[in-house]
Amino acid sequence: MDPIRFGTDGWRGIIAEDYTFQNLRRVAQAYADYLREKGAGEVVVGFDARFLSERFALVTGKVLAANGLKARVAKRLVPTPVTSFAVVHYGAAGGAMITASHNPPEYNGFKLKGPYGGSATPEIVAEVEGRIDQNPPAAYDASAHELVRFDVQKPYFGKVSEMLDLELLRAYEGVLYHDAMGGAGGGWISGYARYAELRLEVRDLHAAPHPLFYGVNPEPIPKNLTTLFALMKNEEDPTFAAVTDGDADRIGAVLAGGRYFNSHQIFAVLLKHLFDKGYRGRVVKTVSVSKVIDLLAEKLGLEVVTTPVGFKYITDEFLKGGVLIGGEESGGIGVIGHLPERDGILNALLLQESVARTGKPLAEQFAEIERLVGFRHAFDRLDLHLESNEEKDRAMERAKEPVPLAGRPVTKVETLDGVKWHLGEDAWVLFRPSGTEPVLRIYVEAPDPGEVEKILKAARAHLGL
Repeated sequence: MDPIRFGTDGWRGIIAEDYTFQNLRRVAQAYADYLREKGAGEVVVGFDARFLSERFALVTGKVLAANGLKARVAKRLVPTPVTSFAVVHYGAAGGAMITASHNPPEYNGFKLKGPYGGSATPEIVAEVEGRIDQNPPAAYDASAHELVRFDVQKPYFGKVSEMLDLELLRAYEGVLYHDAMGGAGGGWISGYARYAELRLEVRDLHAAPHPLFYGVNPEPIPKNLTTLFALMKNEEDPTFAAVTDGDADRIGAVLAGGRYFNSHQIFAVLLKHLFDKGYRGRVVKTVSVSKVIDLLAEKLGLEVVTTPVGFKYITDEFLKGGVLIGGEESGGIGVIGHLPERDGILNALLLQESVARTGKPLAEQFAEIERLVGFRHAFDRLDLHLESNEEKDRAMERAKEPVPLAGRPVTKVETLDGVKWHLGEDAWVLFRPSGTEPVLRIYVEAPDPGEVEKILKAARAHLGL
């Protein structure tokens, strides 16, 4: 049997090629072995809208149950943060989420969740991966093993309500669009609006589950949002559209007029909004996140912690305590008082709350932050899909040889995750390889889009790609 390797956020593979029922049972058995050694009794399994996800979830649950664990499998597809919430709600020892998040439709995956209701720490991931094939998958017997189904929508909505100013939101009469991209988040924001009796009008787009995600990858970035841009072009401020990825743990946004509002801008607005609500704590960001966050935290008197890419590293910091907000460039953001987990649904509602509180659209809120910190932000990312991992490795070797880019000398090099070149005080480029596929990503921040484009072009040329 081929080896199974976990990436930044669990195991992912192509359905019917390496993501098979046989391989899934191997991973589920390894997780069962880990949980049993920890003395666990209960575990939660959720699933998204991808092909066969419910079947994969039931197979996972049966292997876990056959090992003597009480396995709870979702009654219907659920967002990843809801599965994480269910772990805490039931006092389970952990959870598994059947999802490949933002990956293309042919992929599926297996995300691990810790007992605290968040991404499994690097230590948990390593322990589970190390147990693969130590034991053959246990056989399920319905008469002897316990497998139950669960639905925690109302308790989850109650948890979300704890984070929001419901009096303020109930008085707000604006419009919020939600593009679920055919993923697991469809109907959850509009469902919350009904649950909380908000006047807010939530207009759903691509809410029906769609295993092909309406023809795009379910990642909330501009190239996948053509329909939403066309829809928002004729809207007026302060209306905006929240976008959630395939399993609704990440968030993106499109503003009235059809302008993209990226994850760094969302992070900054949420940070300032939480601070203005009276919350305090450390700010945790991955190495690929904008310098705006560092500068804003400094202005607010908050400590900043920088981690490698992967929310499991941010979860580590949440578990230490004292974190106000933690986020990554991909749009995964966790906040104080909720779960040590990304939650695109809650974050969309918090953004709406910031609009209701300030009376200002998101773009104006971010412009105020730029003026406050004295820094202009523009960002883009280039995903290079290569022929092989060997080609990716050769390119990363060239990334270790810094050269001036677009007339900017390299003033500092970091290797926390990938290779990051600082190009003076107001620009940087990060070269980072995927851990699961032959993809190399180039991230660039600079003062304006034109300079970002020039740096990206020069960086790609330096790699010979």
